[in-house]
Amino acid sequence: MKENRTYQINPNAKVHFHNNVDFCVGTGRMGLALQQEYQEQLKFVQEEIGFKHIRGHGLFSDDMAIYREYKDAKGNVKVEYNFTYLDFIMDSYKKQNLRPFLELGFMPAKLASGEQTIFYWKGNTTPPKSYEAWCDLVTATLVHLMERYGVDEVVQWPIEVWNEPNLPGFWKDADMEEYFKLFQTTFKEIKALDKRFRVGGPAVCGVRDEFWIREFLNFCRRENLKPDFITRHHYTTELPEKQGHYGYAELSDAQAGFDNLQTSRDIIDSFEEYKGLEIHITEFNTSYIPNCPLHDTNQNAAYLAQQLSMLGDVNESYSYWTFGDIFEEQGVPFTPFHGGFGLVANGCIPKPTFWTFKFYKDLSGECVHKEEDSVVLRTKSGGYKGIAWNAVRERMGRELALSFELPVTNEQEYVLLTKTVDEETCNPLKLWHDLGEPASLSEEQRKLLRDYSRPMIASRRLRAEANKVTLDLNVKEHGVVYFELQPVCQKSDRGYDYERVMQFKS
Repeated sequence: MKENRTYQINPNAKVHFHNNVDFCVGTGRMGLALQQEYQEQLKFVQEEIGFKHIRGHGLFSDDMAIYREYKDAKGNVKVEYNFTYLDFIMDSYKKQNLRPFLELGFMPAKLASGEQTIFYWKGNTTPPKSYEAWCDLVTATLVHLMERYGVDEVVQWPIEVWNEPNLPGFWKDADMEEYFKLFQTTFKEIKALDKRFRVGGPAVCGVRDEFWIREFLNFCRRENLKPDFITRHHYTTELPEKQGHYGYAELSDAQAGFDNLQTSRDIIDSFEEYKGLEIHITEFNTSYIPNCPLHDTNQNAAYLAQQLSMLGDVNESYSYWTFGDIFEEQGVPFTPFHGGFGLVANGCIPKPTFWTFKFYKDLSGECVHKEEDSVVLRTKSGGYKGIAWNAVRERMGRELALSFELPVTNEQEYVLLTKTVDEETCNPLKLWHDLGEPASLSEEQRKLLRDYSRPMIASRRLRAEANKVTLDLNVKEHGVVYFELQPVCQKSDRGYDYERVMQFKS
């Protein structure tokens, strides 16, 4: 089934498109950065895409070994801090040109008021037994970072207080008043250290998010707190169905998700003193579980292409959860393609969604077109860059035939460059399946999968007629196509004749 759509582009149109795709990306718990495969995946992501910030859980979890207690000679309990692993990790981020987006959590076991934990790696999710000791921990950590990396540098790192306190698994009993206490004490402590620090919350996800954001701002109003930004999360699948190691989830309606994000904007703007306050989506993906096969598919890539075109409409930033598949919330995965959150599968194999992010990072210019299937920007050189996608929630056999009428100023030849990611051209999941779904890849298999995990690149010449170039794209179901149209500046060497080389002349 082919569906034809034609768009006449107005080169002077001013279309709202806030493309902040590279602002931040998620990681698993921070301690995973000590692994070699983690660093190889991160290096690859930074070389190809290049994010500015990175956010992860577990800054204060026991595997980071920051918070330590001991008894002195008189038997009194004393506190000391160990920043060895923190330095290793922060140094590695600096090497990759990344700044942390610091999430303060989880609770060190010795400082925790209870024993509730979450995940395979047992992050403690209870309030501190001593808020004074918690504030001392936060301050000591920030002071150490400021001494090591410079005050003017570290105050540029955004700080988020906790993660998803509206969910009882992440904050004991989802106790709203206790979270507000945590936020207030932490916020004041950080601002007392250096008022330039930017601190936000409440990092809510899903459940009663509207209520939490409104009550959070009511609390801040009562206590005369001025958070620097609001944070929330955004996932777009229905409840998963468990089968073996996996959870199968169906995509939810994209517009319903955008409408939900709009409610956050509306709530914030209803408070005069907080109107216009930045919203940072510090986690987003399709499914919220790390074992959803959807994450590895071309369908995921196409659906997220539409998401990325619109997430900046009411949000300052949106951080994909996560850059790679070194991730252990539900334990160590059994296979390279296990439905992990990452843009990159283990073995440093880019998934189709990886290229969606790469395509958006490569966009530049003024946006002149944005629809449910495409976005187009006009470049300074008089050409165009754009992305087209064919996103469907359920397979229906639809192919999109998109035609863009692009006005140009010069009657000359243009070069059209396309990069295609679809189920036929860039689908490592299918190749892995055809190879027998090996759990442990040989070096030959890994190389083969990486080779097949790149977009199909094509080019052709188009000539302008009546100050217009017509660009036709066929986008297969679950496909994403990046394109550039630029004027040709021919610089042939003396005597070189391409048509003669290719035997195009009779």
